[in-house]
Amino acid sequence: MKAVIPVEVIEKKILLVRGEKVMLDSDLAGLYGVETFNLNKAVKRNIDRFPEDFMFQLSKEETESLRFQIGMSKATGRADRPYLPYVFTEQGVAMLSSVLNSDRAVKVNIEIMRAFVKLRQMLASNAELSRKLADLEKKYDAQFKVVFDAIRQLMTPPAPKKKPIGFRASGKDE
Repeated sequence: MKAVIPVEVIEKKILLVRGEKVMLDSDLAGLYGVETFNLNKAVKRNIDRFPEDFMFQLSKEETESLRFQIGMSKATGRADRPYLPYVFTEQGVAMLSSVLNSDRAVKVNIEIMRAFVKLRQMLASNAELSRKLADLEKKYDAQFKVVFDAIRQLMTPPAPKKKPIGFRASGKDE
């Protein structure tokens, strides 16, 4: 079965804000094929389903930071966007399918959930790889200590041979 939206497109829309993986309301609205205003209106009609760990509004500073990082259009001051953007965590995105009553919303949500799962798997894989690398470094540091010590010893210049001090009785010119 062909995905409604390729997972790569969705992955690019997942951002890290306040230590949470989130998606912007405007990006979600685009994926669902609705206006941002209508998405947020549906959320506000069902606000009890969206606690702060599901959805939160960005501060002015966060919005400006994102605007520079991802090339986001200006968030306020336009007729279609007179407020700061909202972002949705993975749980908030899952809840959106219950307030947006359309087949597309359900299909898009399935793809978004797959993207979040894939991202989690990649992060877990990288953490495991980092742990294994650290273990190898510890192991090989101990094993190669002797080799490194021998190399350092070979690199140290030999002590100069001391010539005897005084007169030699051999009588030959040297």
